[in-house]
Amino acid sequence: MTTSTYTVVGMTCGHCVSSVREEVGRIDGVTQVDVDLANGAVDVTSDAPLTDDAVRAAVEEAGYQLAGS
Repeated sequence: MTTSTYTVVGMTCGHCVSSVREEVGRIDGVTQVDVDLANGAVDVTSDAPLTDDAVRAAVEEAGYQLAGS
């Protein structure tokens, strides 16, 4: 198992959290997604390391951006 932390920009409510959790959770191999609305942190646990591009695409599909993107 691998856990990586990302910072997502633009989340403001529980619906935002749900959208990000759902889209990131669809990435193959992801087993858990924890989102902290207060600081924008998204902890992603997966069977194998994920590419930043895969996570970025999922976050963008939810309507948000990774910090630094």
